Amino acid sequence: MAAHHFVVRWLGSWRPQSLPYRRSEMIRGTLGSLLGLLTGGLAGWLLDVGPTGLPALVAPMGASAVLLFAAPASPLAQPWPMLGGNIISTVIGVATARLIGNGTPVGSITAAAVAVAAAIAVMMMLRCLHPPGGACALFAAVGTGAVQEQGFLFAVFPIAVNSLTLLIIAAAVNNLTGRTYPHVPAPVPDPAGTGQRLSIQPSEITAAIRRMDQGLDVLPQDIVALVRDVEDHAMDRRLGRLRVESVMTREVKTVQPTENMYRVRMIMSNDLVKAVPVVDEDRHVVGITTIYDLFRLDLVNLDPVSKYMTSPVRTIRGSAPVAELVALMSGEGLRHIPVVDEVGRLQGIVSRTELIAVLHRALVDATTGPVEPEENT
Repeated sequence: MAAHHFVVRWLGSWRPQSLPYRRSEMIRGTLGSLLGLLTGGLAGWLLDVGPTGLPALVAPMGASAVLLFAAPASPLAQPWPMLGGNIISTVIGVATARLIGNGTPVGSITAAAVAVAAAIAVMMMLRCLHPPGGACALFAAVGTGAVQEQGFLFAVFPIAVNSLTLLIIAAAVNNLTGRTYPHVPAPVPDPAGTGQRLSIQPSEITAAIRRMDQGLDVLPQDIVALVRDVEDHAMDRRLGRLRVESVMTREVKTVQPTENMYRVRMIMSNDLVKAVPVVDEDRHVVGITTIYDLFRLDLVNLDPVSKYMTSPVRTIRGSAPVAELVALMSGEGLRHIPVVDEVGRLQGIVSRTELIAVLHRALVDATTGPVEPEENT
């Protein structure tokens, strides 16, 4: 019975996997590969610098086209793996054919196997692993006639010419259709932010991949970016339609840049607040002062606020979803954020205290639906 379940499960793993290819990706992959291979072949045909019978377009370019146009974000499809993998593997294939191949079937088969194995090892060491590189090594090792006559120059023509032309077309097609190529790994956020310290880190993804003992064709930074994007959208759904203006403190004492820091100290002392927005005559936010600015000042300091305020200051619209506060406060380490209207006039202020209260309500009400707005005066 155990053997039966094993066989059924093993055979089930052969079923096609459901991959979320969009129509735009299908069109890009189809037309891009058509244009790339057509251009690469024409470039090889026009140059025609090899012996008679040398192909203008080699078969491994078809596999490279699949990666460059259908999976351009894969680490295996980036410029260095593509160029380095194809060219270096071809050199290895030619060298192996000359050292091991003796014209016999056994010699050719042995040279082919050694060439591909050596190419994989070198590509992995040089961080240019590109599956079509194995095909380049095999093609160079078993090629006869014109391929052997071309020798090591086979790595230049047609391999390098085909590869470079295909790479240029891939960069043009992908970027013109809204797909960044070469792929730039998602930036790793500053781990100093509380939210980033609590979230998944690239090093944890790398360790997990090693524990799985299975290579994945995706960068840890991209996995982290994907997970954090899911977390952000889950937060949006959890907090529902709650807006910043529903949780902000509306009655806010302010100062103007020309007032003195003693005025700020009095506001903080009397109102028990830790931040005072700085506004102009039309209540546009121009800066902010916090209790930390007072630590280095005398008790009675008559210097103007403009000398010590933080400016420019990060603000947030009152109509913005509360989920945006999470990114600002936990990711950037902000403790107080002035809330403004559409033209930048002060509406209120939000502190971490209000945010913690909202998140607590979201956890408590996790089974009752989205958090409902509640006025905070």
